[in-house]
Amino acid sequence: MAPNSSTDLRQRLSDTRHSLRRAVLGRRRLLCALCVVGAVFAGLRALAPPSPPTVPITVAAHDLPAGSTVTADDVELVDFPEGAAPADASNSAYAVGRTTTGPVRQGEPLTDARLVGANLLEGYPGLVAVPVRIPDDGAASLLRVGDRIDLLATDQRTGGTERVGDNIPVIALPHSDDGSQVNPASGRLIVVGTTSELSEKVASASATRYLTATISR
Repeated sequence: MAPNSSTDLRQRLSDTRHSLRRAVLGRRRLLCALCVVGAVFAGLRALAPPSPPTVPITVAAHDLPAGSTVTADDVELVDFPEGAAPADASNSAYAVGRTTTGPVRQGEPLTDARLVGANLLEGYPGLVAVPVRIPDDGAASLLRVGDRIDLLATDQRTGGTERVGDNIPVIALPHSDDGSQVNPASGRLIVVGTTSELSEKVASASATRYLTATISR
């Protein structure tokens, strides 16, 4: 019995080898093609330039409206190519607690140009800050920090209207200290940036005439 068992085992092994050989030969074209594809892929990877170095950049985690105070949930760090990364945006801590100067889209880097600094006039070289009151609180509520406005002054006795400033940036929108609602009769206080020469004209118009702001951009 033992010799027959050995013979049967050898026969089964021989049959298995023949089956494997036939399977390999039957698929040799496919195997050759796979080898060629693998070689080409390896060659392309070897010839491809290395990925450029990246640095983490602070970006808006979602859309932010103008004049909003940035919180930790509003920012995230993403990798930017080192050569394309804006300066001074690698640490998200500097952005938290500051106010956006205009609308910020999701994924947009939050640089100092998009945020109001501790100094109201940061980013507005050559301008001075002028507080003015807009009598129409409803119209003033539409304004956001970073808006550019034209100021029109109306003499309520004669009805004559004069343009006192064009393309003036809104740099702050103060809120009342006690958190109460603004009195519609007194209007809304805003802070704008003007040249020194224009500041007296704007301040005088705000004190003596009915001031209207139109959004220019």
